[in-house]
Amino acid sequence: MEGLVVHSNSTPPLATPLKVETASEHSSKPLKPHVSFNKTREPSSIKLDPKTTDAYLNYLCMNGRLSEAVAALDSISQSGFKVRSHTLTRLIESCTDSKSTTLGHKLYQHIGLLMEIDPFIETKLVGMYAKCGYLADARRVFDEMHERDLYAWSAMIGACSRERRWRDVVDLFYSMMQEGVVPDDFLFPKILQACGNCRDVETGKLIHSIVIRCGMSSEIRVNNTILAVYAKCGELSLARKFFDKMDGKDKVSWNSIITGYCLTGKIEEARWLLSLMQKDGFEPGLVTWNIFITSYNQLGNCDLAMEVMKEMEGCGITPDVVTWTSMVSGLAQSNRIVQALDMFREMLLVGVEPNAVTLMTAISACASFTALWKGMELHSIAVKMGLDEDVLIRNSLIDLYSKCGKLEAARQVFDMILEKDVCTWNSMISGYCQAGYCGKAHDLFMSMRQSGIAPNVITWNVMITGHMQNGDEDLAMDLFQRMEKDGTIKRDTASWNSLIAGYLQTGQKNKALGIFRQMQLYCVRPNPVTILSLLPACANLVDAKKVKEIHACVFRHNLGSDLSVLNSLIDSYAKAGNLVYSRKIFDRMSTKDIVTWNTMIAGSVLLGCSNTALALLEQMKNVGLKLNRGTFLSVISACGLGGMVEKGKQIFSSMTEDYFVLPSMEHYVAMVHLFGRAGRLEEAVEFIENMTIEPDFSVWSALLIACKVHGNVNLAIYAGERLLELKPGNALIQQFVLQMYAIRGNSDESFNARKAYKGNDTERSLGWSWIEVRNVVHTFVAGDQSKPNSEILHSWVKKMAGEIRKPESHQGLFFLEEENEEISGVHSEKLAIAFALIGSTQASKSIRIIKNLRICSDCHRLAKFISMTHGCKIYLKDPACLHHIKDGHCSCGDYW
Repeated sequence: MEGLVVHSNSTPPLATPLKVETASEHSSKPLKPHVSFNKTREPSSIKLDPKTTDAYLNYLCMNGRLSEAVAALDSISQSGFKVRSHTLTRLIESCTDSKSTTLGHKLYQHIGLLMEIDPFIETKLVGMYAKCGYLADARRVFDEMHERDLYAWSAMIGACSRERRWRDVVDLFYSMMQEGVVPDDFLFPKILQACGNCRDVETGKLIHSIVIRCGMSSEIRVNNTILAVYAKCGELSLARKFFDKMDGKDKVSWNSIITGYCLTGKIEEARWLLSLMQKDGFEPGLVTWNIFITSYNQLGNCDLAMEVMKEMEGCGITPDVVTWTSMVSGLAQSNRIVQALDMFREMLLVGVEPNAVTLMTAISACASFTALWKGMELHSIAVKMGLDEDVLIRNSLIDLYSKCGKLEAARQVFDMILEKDVCTWNSMISGYCQAGYCGKAHDLFMSMRQSGIAPNVITWNVMITGHMQNGDEDLAMDLFQRMEKDGTIKRDTASWNSLIAGYLQTGQKNKALGIFRQMQLYCVRPNPVTILSLLPACANLVDAKKVKEIHACVFRHNLGSDLSVLNSLIDSYAKAGNLVYSRKIFDRMSTKDIVTWNTMIAGSVLLGCSNTALALLEQMKNVGLKLNRGTFLSVISACGLGGMVEKGKQIFSSMTEDYFVLPSMEHYVAMVHLFGRAGRLEEAVEFIENMTIEPDFSVWSALLIACKVHGNVNLAIYAGERLLELKPGNALIQQFVLQMYAIRGNSDESFNARKAYKGNDTERSLGWSWIEVRNVVHTFVAGDQSKPNSEILHSWVKKMAGEIRKPESHQGLFFLEEENEEISGVHSEKLAIAFALIGSTQASKSIRIIKNLRICSDCHRLAKFISMTHGCKIYLKDPACLHHIKDGHCSCGDYW
């Protein structure tokens, strides 16, 4: 067979055979094999002797002509020649260094050119694929290896470790032990690291016993990783016992045990260990301080984290990118977005260069805050730093532009990503769903499946949520049903939450509760999001039993330690008229925040317990909590209920003077009610005229109610005219002003007002009432004659009304009612009360009604009379307040 012909890119001179130095001759130049040129062939053709094959390949490789060397293997293969293992090793190393996986694939295809299959070569191939990011190919080569030694296992485990495939590392450990290969002191730490990261404490214990039997228990590096496994898995007693028995400890040992205590929230114990570390002669370094800063941030204690950061700087240690990233991330996760972005800006000012995680966190913060311009600034920083191609940053940019309504920009970033991961697809699909483009989201969802990337549970949940928010309930339910049928994806709690939230958003509370009950039948554990979605929807008088049902679920699933859930339960029970339950939950809580106290105070005010509210205020001050706007609003209202005008005035003044809280319109309304309840109408007018902001409709309405209650015609007209200036077409106010003009006896004003008045009584809304009797909610409408027993109900109401003594005060002259019984018929709340008392075999002791319009004076008197004559409690919630009526008295004090 003729000699091998290899094509060269260079064109040597056509001359006599050229002699080149061989390996035996001394030369500082790269060695070139002995070659001869055949004049009958093309000038670029080189005829190679079989002995010079390896030398020629090495020459090309050393001169950076890697693709030529790999291409030459085709001709070598056809000639039947073989290559030495060290030659192929050099080629593999060159492919690894240049990350040329395409050439690496070709090398693997020519592994048969070796004179003999060498496990070392196969190990090198595993390493090449792994370092170039092709883990599946690395595993394929590894599985096809004829013989696997410790180095081969180390290469494969190292590859999985770099890709953070911790469970795969643990599985490989068991496989290598089955083949009789025992890890060494270099490999054990990698396997133990995987055990810690996937919380596999049992495998950690097994490795601990193997380490002792193999005589490696004195290896500090191995011991530190064993300690880290116990610490990360929350086995603090084992970790502490092992730590105390360690002969040699270094900074890593101390950091591991401190991390364990920090991860379980035992920061004080961790600080005590820090002092012991210093006594043992180890000064805490940057890593130690970062552990504390990260732990405080993860626990939501960002202020303490900042204090630790200052303490660290006081010890002469400069914060690094990890420190700053932790602070930015902690503030962002605590919803302190502005502070997070300020921290990022400060980081740049002190000269610390952000990494991909820092930028991703900052961009995500901008997305939460929909701060488009700041996000675009971060985008430009990422471009300048060459980090804009990082998939994490690009995913966060897609999220930013989507949430800011810039879907074209988001899609542009999406299309630029060549290697899209599941998060990339999810970000873009979520963007379309949030913008209401569910059709585009569905198309992208199908493209994702066609691309070979399987949608995960988040993808399905995003699609379900998007369709529910878009009103496509049937499509959302279809996706929910298909979710587990189409593949291995298992529905999680968030999947059920998507349906529940969707139905609640469209006002379909019963469907949402039905899904909630199905969720429990399928043994899916609800989370705080589930509870916090449902409770507000059931926080009313007719759903009191549903609140108890949800509370029972909270108890069964051990969600009672979640502060937000407990706060919501306090609020829901109060709004359902059960302040006793609210107080029981409040008193049993070991931890209370400002929301807890405000909710309990507001609930007390809602049900007319002003003294209780003020007592809670004093307790709140004693525990050192700072009052906020919500606190002040409830307390001023409590003072109004209790007739404590001077105390209310003092509290209102202290808002700005002592607490630096600017009053909102709600606080001004509460103050007008405070003066109005006490009959100090002139002070109310003076207060309104001195307001620092322009009074709105609610402020003048509050004054008008006070004038109606106390019979001040002139001020009633003054307030009514101001209201008509704000809402000229309000028929109710127009009619009331006409009535006031007539009472004052000014016919000209009354005539002019009538000319301007174009409304009529038929424009008024119809009153509806809802009442729950024997677990069924019944609906009544004013003048309703459709019920089977309507004649009995109307007769009973008429009889009760006839027994009430009509008022003789000035209130009989003023009519500011939203519905007229002469026009609409018997009011719905009267029919509801009659139904509760007549329709029950046993007289109801507690009647709960919700009404869509403000209760009129006549119905209010009747309810008080019935509560006294029938010995029952009546809870009636209208748009003005919650009336708690008992023994002939109402919590509103006849002022609403």
